[in-house]
Amino acid sequence: MTAAVGFVAGLFTAVFLLVIFDMRPRGLFKPRGDEPFKNAIAHRLSAGPYIVAVGGGTGLSTLLRGLKGFTRNITAVVAVTDEGGSSGRLRTEWGVLPPGDVRNCMIALAENDNELKRLLDFRFDRGDLAGHSLGNLFLLAVSELCGDFSVAVQRMNHLLAIRGRVLPVTTETITLVGRGRERTFRGEIEISKNGRFLESVWLEPDGAKPLPDALLAVDDAELVVLGPGSLFTSVIPNLLLPEFSEKLIGSASPIVYVCNLMTQPEETEGMSISRHLEWVSAALGDVPDYIVVNNESIPEYLIERYRIEGAEALYLSDEERERIEESGCSVLEFPMISITESGLVRHDSSKLAERLFRLCRELRE
Repeated sequence: MTAAVGFVAGLFTAVFLLVIFDMRPRGLFKPRGDEPFKNAIAHRLSAGPYIVAVGGGTGLSTLLRGLKGFTRNITAVVAVTDEGGSSGRLRTEWGVLPPGDVRNCMIALAENDNELKRLLDFRFDRGDLAGHSLGNLFLLAVSELCGDFSVAVQRMNHLLAIRGRVLPVTTETITLVGRGRERTFRGEIEISKNGRFLESVWLEPDGAKPLPDALLAVDDAELVVLGPGSLFTSVIPNLLLPEFSEKLIGSASPIVYVCNLMTQPEETEGMSISRHLEWVSAALGDVPDYIVVNNESIPEYLIERYRIEGAEALYLSDEERERIEESGCSVLEFPMISITESGLVRHDSSKLAERLFRLCRELRE
């Protein structure tokens, strides 16, 4: 590592630690009379179910933001095939695994996620750093100092004192590859633009190994949650590691697939819910035990806006529901729509987490 990079890394570390200290919940400095309340919350979260959440992108961080209100026994297993934006540049220029999705998941599990998000999502807009986020660069710096991406992620987990932990699914450099009827698509960007043409997907090089801690997390899990998130570029890449998918289907943990609310232009354009499930089942090697589906109506003006972009709302037909149930997958259907200030349709993290928590409680009983 050059002296310049070392200086930047040291500066980031010093500033980051100072800011994190300043952002600690103000309750830590309140009179001791507040301790019983905080201890009760900590005890409740520590007694929560053990959940392994698998995916990447915005969808997984949305789920984690809700889950942390019910348990701190969370392991997020994150895809490492991202090639776009800052993550893609760091992957190409530094040979580091893409840090963006890992960063977002750690932010989602942090105590003070709003303040932390503003800090780590800060993007430089000029010079050689233009387009890079502070969080990605910080994770790169820690990786260089540690000499190992997985160790860097572990240190960040501890540094941020998150409710749970975040793990890359593998520390090997892998590329997502897919085949259509007429050509082969290489890399996440090409896959996302041609998902509707795909007939098969795989990882190269063949034989990449999952992170041992990701496998161990499955042993302790009371529930494994796949998604929500982009079908081919967030959920499926994790399942294409044979040892990891075999571990999932060989464990006693029920597997839940959280289906997206909308199709994605080009990637899943024209796909039904049952087709999403078929792809997940093929990658996993078995049908998930449950599928979570939204049944809340999306405002028509938003549907029209999404339709212009090539996206459609995903709802179950009676025929699909019956076919899915016959395959051995139970349908969990409930309202879980949240609309952002900018008019984006997202999963309601609290409603989704509450239903998954209730499922864990039902399974325990």
